[in-house]
Amino acid sequence: MRFNKSNQTYWKFLKKINFGGLKSIFFILSLLYFCIYFFYNIDQISFVINLEKNGIDFFLSFLCCVLSVYLNACAWKYIVKWFGKEFKSNNLVSFYVLTNILKYVPGGVWHFVERFNFIKKISNPQIALYSTLIEPYFMLSASFLLATMGLIYSPLYFFLIFPLVFLNRKLIYLVLKRIGSLKGKLFKVLRLPNSKDQFEERINIISFFPTRALLLEIGFVLSKFFGFYICLNTFYTSNTLNSIFLLVIFSLSWSLGLVVPTAPGGVGVFEACLLFLVGKSIPQNIILITLIYFRIISTSADLLLSFPFLIRKLSKRI
Repeated sequence: MRFNKSNQTYWKFLKKINFGGLKSIFFILSLLYFCIYFFYNIDQISFVINLEKNGIDFFLSFLCCVLSVYLNACAWKYIVKWFGKEFKSNNLVSFYVLTNILKYVPGGVWHFVERFNFIKKISNPQIALYSTLIEPYFMLSASFLLATMGLIYSPLYFFLIFPLVFLNRKLIYLVLKRIGSLKGKLFKVLRLPNSKDQFEERINIISFFPTRALLLEIGFVLSKFFGFYICLNTFYTSNTLNSIFLLVIFSLSWSLGLVVPTAPGGVGVFEACLLFLVGKSIPQNIILITLIYFRIISTSADLLLSFPFLIRKLSKRI
């Protein structure tokens, strides 16, 4: 009984915390941190590039970003299938790719809304809601799993495997309930009651662990990293780069950009975190220009793949 009372007090305390305000503060501080470093090193930064020499590298980085979007879409397809909805076509993958650009729209929930509505039409509201809510958790778990390679530097990285423990049939409902309680804005936009009753209704998880979806999410993060790594090698020709170290800090930085939805697409947060974590291992002017070009390449990939969706949306308004 004492445990239940203390547990209830703990959750009441968490609900009183203004997480939205904290995320906004973190986003502003991250953006400010990046801007300070940028203007401090602006005299050492050159945006001039030789396309004849580096064009292939930028194109390969772009292809990696495109591949990452498709891997992410395939992972979502298997997440939906894991919840008990079978798909014989690739319509789900195509729709995910087309709506990916909406993550850059202020609010940070409109890509979730479109995907929820799409699944709801061909399935039921429960599968639509839970598969939409849980997808970022899959990405976070995959990114943290890659970051555990930092065990070679510190045993503390072992604790990053903790989110993965909950990705199983017995504990996944607990994760979804907690995510649901933190996604109040999404529930409001979808006009759904944030209720814990009948949570498992019409959900039939087909296996104990979502192996395929997790592997695809790992591929998604790795593809993003390869795109970043190729871009970095374009500007930094030294052979002193430690790829494992870069993968660890990339995964951690990308994770922080993911969990701060105040920033559209993690803009500002990812860059500031990576700049902070990389320290003096790479010259600041090199990492700054790499981050700027990688953001342009990554966003361009999203825009190109989402272009048909944007055209269709705009044509309906005209």
